[in-house]
Amino acid sequence: MRYPARMHTPHALALATLLLCPLAHAADDWTPEAWSQHDTLELRTNVPGEGEYWFPVWLVVLDDQVYVRLGSKAAGRVEKNETKPYLGVRIAGLQFDRVKETPAPEMADRVAAAIGDKYWSDVLLRWLDHPLTLRLEPDTE
Repeated sequence: MRYPARMHTPHALALATLLLCPLAHAADDWTPEAWSQHDTLELRTNVPGEGEYWFPVWLVVLDDQVYVRLGSKAAGRVEKNETKPYLGVRIAGLQFDRVKETPAPEMADRVAAAIGDKYWSDVLLRWLDHPLTLRLEPDTE
């Protein structure tokens, strides 16, 4: 028996959504060393008047911790984030909905050096303002 196309549409949309969107993962799936060779992760903020926004950033893993260095625009989004101190993070096909962002100014020089070693194009970008260095850790509460 053949069904009209409109009957398949909701099921197809639901299946596509499940297949294309990473599922939220728990803190147990947070494995920084496994991601040390990845170039980027995506951060999610939710800023009043603008809504949810995902953006890519470079990452480095130091001492089994994930660090990112943010430029002025991204730092502003993090500062205004409605879910502060939590961000969403996507990496390696995984999505974490509650990752704690902790400012780590004491790591800024070390993170900048690691980014310079990892990313050749940082030879130009290092001269731009990067006011915020963050350590990212999964929510364990």
